Amino acid sequence: MKALVLEQNENKTLAEVKEVDLPALGEGDVRVDIDWSSLNYKDALAITGKGKIIRQFPMVPGIDFCGRVSESRDARFAPGQAVILTGWGVGENHWGGLAAQACVKGDWLVALPESLRARNAMIIGTAGFTAMLCVMALQDAGIKPQDGTVLVTGASGGVGSTAVVLLKALGYTVAAVTGRESTHDFLRKLGADEILPRSDFEQTRPLERQLWAGAIDTVGNHVLAKVLAQMNYGGCVAACGLAGGFELPTTVMPFILRNVRLQGVDSVMVPTAQRGAVWENLARTLPESYYQQAATEITLEQAPATAADFLSNKIQGRTLVKISG
Repeated sequence: MKALVLEQNENKTLAEVKEVDLPALGEGDVRVDIDWSSLNYKDALAITGKGKIIRQFPMVPGIDFCGRVSESRDARFAPGQAVILTGWGVGENHWGGLAAQACVKGDWLVALPESLRARNAMIIGTAGFTAMLCVMALQDAGIKPQDGTVLVTGASGGVGSTAVVLLKALGYTVAAVTGRESTHDFLRKLGADEILPRSDFEQTRPLERQLWAGAIDTVGNHVLAKVLAQMNYGGCVAACGLAGGFELPTTVMPFILRNVRLQGVDSVMVPTAQRGAVWENLARTLPESYYQQAATEITLEQAPATAADFLSNKIQGRTLVKISG
């Protein structure tokens, strides 16, 4: 099969599209003909070698894909069935979606919702799946549209931009934080009611004026610390990313004086039983306009250069990789 293959030479990661052989199916495995994949921040770190994502080489990156079952040793999946995969370490320690085929465990797959086209599923991809988990975390914390504005940091990225759309579709007032003025029109089209510069979130005090009923943070570090200091009493922050670093220079004051909840959100190891409901929520909630506004389509061969653009903060919205046809 044709695949983007990562290899390491003298501690440098080399990315090249080449022909490789997939392993044979084992018990419970499913072989999938991949139609679409996508490029995520984690993929960009892996492809460029800028992050310690890949520890075994050679590796095929791509943490998500959508395609059709070609062969199955899992009774739940039959040839021709449309399926989605996100997470489970695929593209990190198991060959991933930036290839013509994948051989994966049936437990890692979710049936494509009937109302969702394959291309649109990968416009959503891991980023949209994560965004929906964040929105559901705020809902589980009791944050309602009438409670006030919900803040989204890193709003021009894949997770952030999808979170803006989802929140707006559910009736929330949305404030978006971005470091690039060039993305303001894009974010307004997605539904942002207010846009704030990332520079406003570089310094913070232990507590600040209460501004946000809830927040979805993809950045971490000083940005997350500032968000926590500005949360309303009883607010919740769903934190899912560390684009700005893994440190958190904050205090306990927002938590014990304002009853603020910091809810971590992981999309990689979400139990299989929960995944179907998340995808059904996405298919039901996202408006048709989202699929026109939020995706840039590239080929497999363009993935390495696009990965470099990710780390240079030149990408907005979702990046879709066309594999078949």
